Amino acid sequence: MLNRARATLTAATVAALSLTGLALAGPAQAVSDDIVISEVFGGGGNSGATLKQDFIELYNRGTAEVDVTGWSVQYSSSGGTTWAATAVTPLTGSIPPGTSYLIQEAAGTGGTVDLPTPDVTDDIAMSGTAGKVALVKNVTPLTCAADCDTAAGVRDFVGYGTANDFETAPTAALSNTTSASRDPVTTDTDNNLEDFTVGAPTPCGTGGCASEPPPGGTEGLFIHDIQGATHTSPYDGERVVDVPGVVTVVASNRFYMQDPAPDADPETSEGILVFGTPPAGLAVGESVLVDGTVDEFGFSGSLTTTELVSPTVTEVDPAATPIAPTVIGPGGRTPPTVVIEDDQFTSFDPRTDGIDFYESLEGMLVQVNDAQVVGPTSGFGEIPVVTAGAGPRTNRGGIIIRPNDFNPERIILDDALIASGKMPAANVRDTLPGANFGVLDYSFNNFKFLVTAAPAVASGGLQREVTAAPTANQLAVATMNVENLAATNPPEKFAQLASIVVDNMRSPDVVALEEIQDNDGPTNSVVTDASATFEAFIAAIAAAGGPTYDYRQINPVDDQDGGQPGGNIRVGFLFRTDRGLAFVDRPGGDATTPVQVTEINGRTALSISPGRIEPNDPAWEDSRKPLAGEFTYRGQTLFIVANHFNSKGGDQALFGANQPPVRSSENQRHQQAELVRSFADDLIASDPEARVVVLGDINDFQFSETMRILESTGSLTNLISRLPVNEQYTYVFEGNSQALDHTLLSPSLLQGRFGRPGYVYDVVHVNAEFADQASDHDTQVVRLTIQRCFGRNCARPGPAAA
Repeated sequence: MLNRARATLTAATVAALSLTGLALAGPAQAVSDDIVISEVFGGGGNSGATLKQDFIELYNRGTAEVDVTGWSVQYSSSGGTTWAATAVTPLTGSIPPGTSYLIQEAAGTGGTVDLPTPDVTDDIAMSGTAGKVALVKNVTPLTCAADCDTAAGVRDFVGYGTANDFETAPTAALSNTTSASRDPVTTDTDNNLEDFTVGAPTPCGTGGCASEPPPGGTEGLFIHDIQGATHTSPYDGERVVDVPGVVTVVASNRFYMQDPAPDADPETSEGILVFGTPPAGLAVGESVLVDGTVDEFGFSGSLTTTELVSPTVTEVDPAATPIAPTVIGPGGRTPPTVVIEDDQFTSFDPRTDGIDFYESLEGMLVQVNDAQVVGPTSGFGEIPVVTAGAGPRTNRGGIIIRPNDFNPERIILDDALIASGKMPAANVRDTLPGANFGVLDYSFNNFKFLVTAAPAVASGGLQREVTAAPTANQLAVATMNVENLAATNPPEKFAQLASIVVDNMRSPDVVALEEIQDNDGPTNSVVTDASATFEAFIAAIAAAGGPTYDYRQINPVDDQDGGQPGGNIRVGFLFRTDRGLAFVDRPGGDATTPVQVTEINGRTALSISPGRIEPNDPAWEDSRKPLAGEFTYRGQTLFIVANHFNSKGGDQALFGANQPPVRSSENQRHQQAELVRSFADDLIASDPEARVVVLGDINDFQFSETMRILESTGSLTNLISRLPVNEQYTYVFEGNSQALDHTLLSPSLLQGRFGRPGYVYDVVHVNAEFADQASDHDTQVVRLTIQRCFGRNCARPGPAAA
């Protein structure tokens, strides 16, 4: 058995900085013969920190007292080229020879120990890892951009981490538990890398230095005692001593360990995260003893992660018995399949509640066998999977939500422990054959399986769907979310979306578009016009072999319709006229004028076309306004309403700290649904046989109150609810297949002749299940059977209809 000397993480050896290819600065100036920056620390109050505040320490290495009144210390970010007035701390008083001078900066929310009495107090929030500090003989903010180490008035300069300015070379990166300090304090060769040592912070001022934290703590505890059968450790905030474990994963700023001799209680986790820079050479499989403070780390609205912070590690045995991973799924521990949390945390039920099940495995080494992909690889390097037996499944391999079942059995594989960009692209129905290993962690309101190696992917062969083309007496009406499409987007995005319209949607007669941006996209200008965006999309469709579409839309009031700042997203119509469809243009429509139901020449009509539904109502605050358009086809009039209801942003998370989660965004959608349904009611009241299509991104589920309101009077019927349950989805979020996009029809469009259905409806799955997607929503196409009108009372296309 090998016993290494006890090593504190905060004093870990720092890897040598590679300077290959780096253009090094020469000596900053003549070496200072008196006042120097002697220590910098930016991790105060951060997670894992002992000290509550950031600080900068000066030292007088000369032989005479120096008055620093009128001097300043100034801070800039590692890559910054400006020095803000708010990052200037004026100094006062004198520094005797051989004495330190302490400048207290911003405090964080963590930490347990205050700085010793500072000589000056300010509130500059310094980075814990990389930045720049200048000692300046005046209080004027520097104007030397990223070349200040030699600037006039600069008495001393320190660049740490990845700073873009420094004396000769920057110090190594710091952390929440390490500072850069001169070693020895009297050294000054104008080389930050050589002059400074990274280690435990040791702040001193003219009044003295910080005392060592009191030794000791609770002894005799094991990991399962610290974790407890609960979401919050019974030892939260306490110092614990000699906690045994075997290292399972080592990362740059933390490691995980697990008890090799677990208790018999599956409700108490045997693993834990140790936060801080691991000792040099610490390896998976080593047996260790850890002293540290138990901390529940988290953010508002999220669960917390039990950690040991400010740790001291004793390495006991480099060749301990390896930890066997816990299998999740068949042959191991099976997660609940329906309930996430049903008792507001009043009891801890890992066997029935998903949120408790994963908590009972927090920090442990886990294994998932032959995982089945239920959501595409995300831009965050995550793959949602399930194991055999999960359900209910979609007809294409996903897992679908139900009113009281949001699928707690979903497992999100995350790439936090592997090289960036190495998580493979996977689609729904793919599999990850064999065993995949990781540790169970929690971040961004979700439990995550942090894989220790990139999984292999076996293709499930999922193909993008192709709908049927309309027959001669059918009118194809579609909805398509184009996800922030702007004229400034690359041609490849236009081409991919155009291909979907032509090849998969079969060039519908009408396409209700959501998320069309203005001509300069997210640039926050006064531009609201989107003509260039529409025209670029129309040209791309024609280039893909489709018809030449026309379009109608209304520019919004600048920055009033939500979405990406500056983008001014809106809904609009594309329509083709080569199959007999015509748009009825009726003037007067603008961003603030509401459309009304009226009668023209004895026929139900819109007062303006296109027109927005109640655009000034508070229900549409910071949200897209619906667009109503009047069309004619085969002598019949159709009213089509394109929608993009309020987003789900702001809703509480499924695995968050508040259970059941509050979906606050619903309230606005309920109001929006009332207005749209009332508009449909007005059309049906004017003409019970009115042909009305309401469609788009409703941002709510088919079983939601929003949809109940839309259908409540019988004027509209939601088509997706008529599909088999395993086909009721248009979107995949964190592996949950769900319906956010909907198409609703009035009664006259539901029933055709001789008792046959008057429509054929298809969700065209082309995006949501694929890692390579043109948009995050799938499209929908409904083919409406429209009987030709004969006689003088038929609708007439174009201005004559007015």
